[in-house]
Amino acid sequence: MVTKPELLTTAGSLAEVAAMIRAGADAVMIGEAKYGLRLAGEFKPEQIREAVREAHAHGAKIVAAVNNIMSNNVLNELPAYLAQLADAGVDAIQFGDPAVLIAAKQTAPNVKLHWNAEMTSTNYATAKFWGRRGASRVVLARELNMEQVLEAKSQLPDMEVQVQVHGMTNIYHSKRNLVGSYMEHRGAGEAGGASANRGMDRGLFLIEAERQDEKYPVFEDENGTHIMSSEDLCMLENLHELMEGGIDSFKIEGLLKSTVYNETAVRAYRQAIDAYTADPAGYRFDPAWLAAIEKLQDPERELSYGFFYKEQVY
Repeated sequence: MVTKPELLTTAGSLAEVAAMIRAGADAVMIGEAKYGLRLAGEFKPEQIREAVREAHAHGAKIVAAVNNIMSNNVLNELPAYLAQLADAGVDAIQFGDPAVLIAAKQTAPNVKLHWNAEMTSTNYATAKFWGRRGASRVVLARELNMEQVLEAKSQLPDMEVQVQVHGMTNIYHSKRNLVGSYMEHRGAGEAGGASANRGMDRGLFLIEAERQDEKYPVFEDENGTHIMSSEDLCMLENLHELMEGGIDSFKIEGLLKSTVYNETAVRAYRQAIDAYTADPAGYRFDPAWLAAIEKLQDPERELSYGFFYKEQVY
């Protein structure tokens, strides 16, 4: 019998949480910017509690993103925040900093822990290290290719393995306010300086001199500067390879995308997952699933396989 993998996505509001679940998401990741990075929206503890009620009423889960780079000034508040998440009933906490794991063991001992160290979660030995310390899932680095992903899963029979299968990826993060500094250098006022909007809704991007056809979205928030990929990952056509390898969770990153786009993506991956698990031997990819996404895809952003079929050198 084939185990059906989880379909996880992100949401920026309570309305989007409900929309993603209706579209077919098994789990939704949300959080608060003080403790989480690159969130689609801000969820305070009471809103997280409401999201949990909504999700659980429909058999879905809520994952709380506590994946920020923790500084000394939040350490005293972290245990109480994690206790609030546990009391709200979140199903898992995603973390990268060991400080979160230490605090969670004390104040949220019954909540599952998903280790996500972004680009450094590249091998199964390190995943096992965190598994022995309480993590039930590893989120693999997006720079791994298919062979490396499947090898990691084969070596982690006691841990869940999650990979991103759709959406943009973060390629650079700095705690510094690089966009603001650049704007101030260029001049003050509404066009720049401290008063300028540098957030996700501004639509800023970077262009390399040598590759002017590629646009890299860039935004700045209280956690610093974030530069995103110029393409969107899309593994829909080849999702069966990951399902054959027993990957436990597929993430659709909804950052900087409309609710309609994300609903469409979730529905497409839901159909592929359900079709494969119903009949693995007879599974056939339906081009209509991808066509629905392509109809809404930004023409300036290509859909790609990311690093899944590349030889990555560290």
